[in-house]
Amino acid sequence: MLVHPWDAGQNNDEWREFVSGQGFGQLIASGRDRDVPVVVPTQFLLIGDEVVLHLARPNPIWAAIEENPTVLLSVAGDWAFIPSSWKAIGDEDPTLGIPTTYYAAVQLRCRATVVDDNAGKVEILRQQLRQEQPDIAVADPEVHDRKLPGIRGLRLAIVEVTAKFKYGGNVDVEHRHAVAELLQGRCGPGDAVARAHLLRRTTEGA
Repeated sequence: MLVHPWDAGQNNDEWREFVSGQGFGQLIASGRDRDVPVVVPTQFLLIGDEVVLHLARPNPIWAAIEENPTVLLSVAGDWAFIPSSWKAIGDEDPTLGIPTTYYAAVQLRCRATVVDDNAGKVEILRQQLRQEQPDIAVADPEVHDRKLPGIRGLRLAIVEVTAKFKYGGNVDVEHRHAVAELLQGRCGPGDAVARAHLLRRTTEGA
């Protein structure tokens, strides 16, 4: 992933908040000597320097992980298209503006450990439920012990993080604020969260 200096993540808190807020990404296992990697869309939970999740036992990713336990979790979102005319302010010609897309993307290179014992799988399920349903009464996953053989757990130890927040960091503050106003007026899908990233990073000097 290309990351220009002005798009780079500012600190650990920034990428962690984004990844935790998304909670869904693409788990990629390259395996060995494959034409293409195995890519699995999945929900996950970030806990400290580890990602936990579970997948169905028939999932094709397990063979690739056995071949090579180094995997990549790719998380992208908070995107909004920025029309060419929005890039012009004052006397600038709006027909000469260059359109772009604002977005955030984080890639976590990890070392995968497969969890096959029931106790380990139950703990992963408990962690996920505490995060996703904190105020909803639910039976402990252990009561589903007869179904546990149908899933496998994964614990991903984070080895390297690449974070990109592409929100106009290559232009001056005046141009950024102009785009922020237009995003607020359009109110399309993704516009509010993209605007929040833009203003936050402008205020913080990114």
